[in-house]
Amino acid sequence: MSRRAERIFDEFLAASARAGDREAFGRLAKRWQPKLFAHAYRLIGEREAARDIAQEVWADIIKGLGGLDDVRVFPAWAFRIVSRRAADMVRRRQRERKLQAEYAEENKNNSAEAPSIEERSSDARLHEAISALPREQRAAVALFYLEDLSVAEISAALRVPAGTVKTRLMHARRKLRAALKGEEDG
Repeated sequence: MSRRAERIFDEFLAASARAGDREAFGRLAKRWQPKLFAHAYRLIGEREAARDIAQEVWADIIKGLGGLDDVRVFPAWAFRIVSRRAADMVRRRQRERKLQAEYAEENKNNSAEAPSIEERSSDARLHEAISALPREQRAAVALFYLEDLSVAEISAALRVPAGTVKTRLMHARRKLRAALKGEEDG
């Protein structure tokens, strides 16, 4: 199925789910759960936290789907909910760390990260370079190239201006080009 056909099918499922079709909602959830998990993982960097966020997002989607006027914006809307949940989790964790630091010295046992969704591809060098990007650039690159969202949709999903998305993509491309060129020269 082409990307355009997939988008149209997702719009149909979202419209049907908004109208109360439970089967359509189930199919929408089945199709979108991996994408929402991948986005949460790119933002948080931890599999369990990303899995929790991707599950929690569905409660927000259920509540808000009836108020979604244009089902064409479902992808950006769903990714924005994930971004908001991830940001909330980051803020909550920062507060918790600050409290713990006041009472005791914080343990810094960072477990090794599980392989990212992008590392499934055959081009490991590219995915290593993508993994080395800052979190914001990594999210923009993934939404643009892997999820085929427009700059405007990414802007809505990440809750940043379109110019910021363009800048993140520009810097990410430069870093990727430099990293990949450096490996070829070395």
